[in-house]
Amino acid sequence: MSTRVARVSFGAWMVVLTGAYYAFPVYGTAFWAGLGFGAAIAVLVGVLLNRPARGLPWFLLCGVLVTFALGDAVYNLTSRDAFPSPADGFYLLSYPLLAGALLVFIRFRSGADDRAALLDALLPTAAIGLVVWVFWIGPLVRDTDLSTAEKLTSIGYPLGDVLALAMLVRLLSAPGTRHLSITALTVGVIALLGTDLIYGLSRLNQDWSTGGPVDVGWVIFYALLGYASLDPSMTRLTEHTPAAFTPRVAGWRRLAMLVAAALVAPAVLVYENLDGTVSDAPVIAIFSALMFLLVIGRLAGLLADHRRISHRERVLREAGTQLVSAATPGDVAAAVRAAMAQLMPPNEPYVLESAGIFSGMTREEFFAEGVTLEPVAQLPATHGEPLDGFDVALRAPGPLLPEEGSSEFQFTWICLAASEPVLWRLRPAFEALVSQGTMAIDRIALGAEVSRRKHEAYFRTLIQNASDVILIVGGDDHITYASPSAGDVFGTPAAMLTGAPVTDLIVGEQHERLRESLQRLRGGRGQAMSFDLVGLGADGRTVQVECAIQDMRDEPTVRGAVLTMRDVTERRRLESDLAHQAFHDPLTGLANRLLLQNRLEHALTLAQRDRSVVGLLFIDIDDFKVVNDTLGLVVGDRLLAAVGARIASVVGPQETVARLGGDEFAVLIEQAQTPVEADDVAARIVAACAEPFELRYDTGGTAMVGGAVSIGVTTNVEAHDAAEMQRQADLALYVSKGDGKGRYQRFRTDLHTAMVERLEMRAALSSAVEDQQLVLQYQPIVDLATEDVVGLEALVRWRHPTRGLIGPGEFIEVAEENGAIVPIGAWVLREALLAIANWRQLVPAAPLRYVSVNVSARQFRSPGFVDEVAKVITESGVPPWRLLLEITESLLLRDDESVWQDLARLREMGVRIAIDDFGTGYSSLSYLRQMPVDILKIDKSFIDDISSSRQQRALVAAIVNIADNLNLGVVAEGVEDPAHKQLLLDMGCPFGQGYLFSPPAWPDTVLTWLDHGIRERLAA
Repeated sequence: MSTRVARVSFGAWMVVLTGAYYAFPVYGTAFWAGLGFGAAIAVLVGVLLNRPARGLPWFLLCGVLVTFALGDAVYNLTSRDAFPSPADGFYLLSYPLLAGALLVFIRFRSGADDRAALLDALLPTAAIGLVVWVFWIGPLVRDTDLSTAEKLTSIGYPLGDVLALAMLVRLLSAPGTRHLSITALTVGVIALLGTDLIYGLSRLNQDWSTGGPVDVGWVIFYALLGYASLDPSMTRLTEHTPAAFTPRVAGWRRLAMLVAAALVAPAVLVYENLDGTVSDAPVIAIFSALMFLLVIGRLAGLLADHRRISHRERVLREAGTQLVSAATPGDVAAAVRAAMAQLMPPNEPYVLESAGIFSGMTREEFFAEGVTLEPVAQLPATHGEPLDGFDVALRAPGPLLPEEGSSEFQFTWICLAASEPVLWRLRPAFEALVSQGTMAIDRIALGAEVSRRKHEAYFRTLIQNASDVILIVGGDDHITYASPSAGDVFGTPAAMLTGAPVTDLIVGEQHERLRESLQRLRGGRGQAMSFDLVGLGADGRTVQVECAIQDMRDEPTVRGAVLTMRDVTERRRLESDLAHQAFHDPLTGLANRLLLQNRLEHALTLAQRDRSVVGLLFIDIDDFKVVNDTLGLVVGDRLLAAVGARIASVVGPQETVARLGGDEFAVLIEQAQTPVEADDVAARIVAACAEPFELRYDTGGTAMVGGAVSIGVTTNVEAHDAAEMQRQADLALYVSKGDGKGRYQRFRTDLHTAMVERLEMRAALSSAVEDQQLVLQYQPIVDLATEDVVGLEALVRWRHPTRGLIGPGEFIEVAEENGAIVPIGAWVLREALLAIANWRQLVPAAPLRYVSVNVSARQFRSPGFVDEVAKVITESGVPPWRLLLEITESLLLRDDESVWQDLARLREMGVRIAIDDFGTGYSSLSYLRQMPVDILKIDKSFIDDISSSRQQRALVAAIVNIADNLNLGVVAEGVEDPAHKQLLLDMGCPFGQGYLFSPPAWPDTVLTWLDHGIRERLAA
């Protein structure tokens, strides 16, 4: 059965019985009993149907109705004149039961010991009690005709009414919403109290009778208590349901009621004094004192509330200061927890935690629920310490309470669990604190959002203006975003790239590599990776790009793989150039020493595995210094490049050709089968470089320049490591150059001895002049027509202490290397001039005209050379024209102003200049007209073949003819055959020199020539 049916049935029951009660007075007792017991049954039915959380107060109300109905039944069935009667016992028992039921309701409705509400209820109750005493109880007490039992019974009714009234007022003063059940209960109790008052006054006047209109008040009492229990809202009187807290405000009605109650005692005193007799002065005084104490108690409560409010305001103010300065949600949580710790009473257990997460409703709906008191069992699980051990908790929407320092923004339920009285007292502070925390979180979130938007705008500006291309690629490998720089790098506007496959930006052969990289990233096999790709522009051009990929699918604003592409075309080119420069010679483009070293070590490692042969050739250009000194550094560099290219063309691309520095080259031969292969390569290089090089001058024209090389050869057969191979090749090269240049030398173990000897020679040369170990031989220069000795060429020899006489071919190069050539040349010049001076004195009639002295380029360029020549001429007393200085033509071909000035000074002094070995490779006949020289000495290589070679004869004849046209003297060197002499005479060459006339001879032999002539030597 539904409660609606029960209410309708109960209402009909009460109406029918009430009508029958007044219609049929004879059966009034039965009908009246039906009214009372029917209401009691309705209460029980209501409890069964609605099942309140607490049934005790409703059972007490049922007891009230039963005792009242029993009292009525006894009263109606017994003598009505008896007083007190058993009926009065049942009536008086109903009042404590009613007060008890209301007290239980008060307990559940107020939820705490609300002393202020209790005092507010007791003050008007005391006033009413005073009125009841004066007008009802007082007359009964003073009535001498009543017995003690009658007096006590009579007093019990108004006292019961006052007690019920006090409980009712206290119930109504409790906070909470008004509903139908409590309204019906209130009206029913008021009907009971009013009816009791009328009944009492009627009994005092002895005019009471049953069946009158006063009985309607008790009918209303029965009906409304039964209806209150049948209405579904009756459960709200006894159960803890979520309810918003309603603040108690002392409005004008409450204040007016309290003022009126306080004025009752003076008003009663004035009333009794009107007839000149104050019969209830002690009672009035007692009630006045009681009301005064109640007022004082209320004021004390207000003062305590004021102190609590002041403490609360101070704590909230301090918390507000901390919350204003809070920078993170963690700081907000710390401030809220600290403030709540101060607000809680000392030693009061409590738990402050957040529970649940805000979801499923709008923010306005969430925060509209406000602060409620909830059973702990109905709350969601907390994020931290559980609420176990507590029955109820305050729940308010607010910020999450994370650990201190956290930056997590979320809203949730803030739950404060403690004892119920403490929760009721702290509710306003809790609500204010949570509200301040919420505003702090909103402020922080707003600041974070403003900062985020500023950063977004900042980074958006950076991205929009960044040179790097930023792409966001979805799961289908299509571009979902492209930064504007994509247009600059790939030539396609960024807007047109959106939706296109990312592989469209890469050359076809690298599509699979890019797809695999994206798959690996999405498969969790790499969080970030970087590699190079070749990008494809819209116009078909390619660019080298450095691509970095990051997985940002979990970022809500990205949701994809982020590709950052940077155009590194120029950088990679520079890196390649730098790498090439690090391992290659910038002049020749060949490998440098470092690359050769690496490849040599690698080749030796391979050779150990496959037992192959590794060859190493060290190559040096012969007389390269002469080229630099005569033709200049530019031509020298071009010769280096040409020699390197020729060597590379000989050995082929499979071998490594390197320039080690200066005029030194190297060739690495790998995977050879025998050591002979290295010798074959060396022989081919020597043969190739023996051919002259045609080089171009910057000023125009070309020159044929010799680039003959010397080579040192070694293999891993003789050496065990790279360092030893390099040392052996260098040693072999040194020996090769010492043995005559233009050749190669294979390393042998005995070369070490030769190297030691060469080093010893260099050391000994430094003291050869001082120790007078040098001697001179002379080779005659003969007039080819008369065979007279017209000149002598001084040739130096070294009389070594242990090795004997050493020719210039063995030590002149060493002297050039260590600089000993300068003092040696000075000694030769002095000795030769002294010798010719002596011979001129001994044989003054001899046809000897001059002495010829060879001057090296290094000696000629030494500081003070011209002054030294002048000094020696002066000391010897020989006329300057009798001195002929032989220089190489390379010294003249270099545009060195100081050389030309020194030559001019020498000629001004009268010293004559001859070009030695003319035509050996560096000369240009066009220079002869400008050269400050007097004689050309044709090199022996031109004379050797003039008997058998028509071209050689024509060449020598041309030189003689040019010299004659330029007024230059000519001396033919290397005349070793009479046929040579005759051909030279026929060409018009006036002078000759060679073994036909005499090899280099000692000074005493020269003196014999001067006495008897060279003819005897020729005849012999």
